[in-house]
Amino acid sequence: MGGWGTNQRMGTPHNPWDKNVARTPGGSSSGSGVSVASGMVPCAIGTDTGGSVRLPAAFCGIAGLKTTEGLLPTSGIVPLSHTLDTPGPMARSIGDVAVMFEALLGRPTGVDLNAGVRGIRIGCLPDEERSGIEEAQLAAYDRSLDLLADLGAEIVQFKPPKPFEEMKVATFVIVTAEGYFHHQKIMDDPEALVDEHVRARFAPGASISSSDYVGALLERENDQQKFFASIQHLDALLTPTTPMLPLALTEADEESTPARFTRAINYLSMCATSVPSGVSKENLPTSLQIACRGGDENMSLRIAAAYEAVRGDLPDPALYN
Repeated sequence: MGGWGTNQRMGTPHNPWDKNVARTPGGSSSGSGVSVASGMVPCAIGTDTGGSVRLPAAFCGIAGLKTTEGLLPTSGIVPLSHTLDTPGPMARSIGDVAVMFEALLGRPTGVDLNAGVRGIRIGCLPDEERSGIEEAQLAAYDRSLDLLADLGAEIVQFKPPKPFEEMKVATFVIVTAEGYFHHQKIMDDPEALVDEHVRARFAPGASISSSDYVGALLERENDQQKFFASIQHLDALLTPTTPMLPLALTEADEESTPARFTRAINYLSMCATSVPSGVSKENLPTSLQIACRGGDENMSLRIAAAYEAVRGDLPDPALYN
């Protein structure tokens, strides 16, 4: 249960893009991401509370869909936050993600992956939100915006009412309180085989008051109203999925998270597709997040498919089989 995908107890899945250096696979659906990226399986299911489908998709160079909360059942899924948890499909192409999404939904979605993006209005990051994004990610992001503009999309700079970093932080009380509620028994047992970093993330939940918890839920509702009022003129928002490339495991800081742009989407009850946007000079994947209003998965997939079609082919990971 963490954005880097590390696992101190059972071992961290090896990101297949680098056979020499153990790198972050993204999490927490790290096994799903690595299995698809390395060619072991054609598709997989992940769960997403703050980016756990999109982060491994980004770091492993595959596609992943964060579905709208409540659209797909969560029965049988080990809960983290019942408010934010949602399952989603992961695959090597947007077409496969769309097929899997329809299968999970159990009914036709009606999505047209060939509809293109002409006339679609897409919000892009303002200068202040571009700060802290690694050069390779930012270059890939800007190329993606240019490609979509060439396809006929209208690119509009958008400044969110609350910065992405603040929305990321705002999920803390909700996730921590609900996570501790669901797993209090093992978190309070010092002998339980729980990763030390996971235990540390859950521990603050023991001291969150009901007043703080309800206040966080009400703040979320208020922030959602302000946010959606501010994007009435837009069909989608584009960000890098992560600010950085996959890190060497020795560089991953468990006190931080790569979820700056992904957690906000859960906080806002939006849906989002993560799609590969290229590779860096180190041959590590970059990724694009295409976020749409809750329930508008078809628009997110449509934009992703149009982009994927003109992006060009990408190399296979070093450990692809």
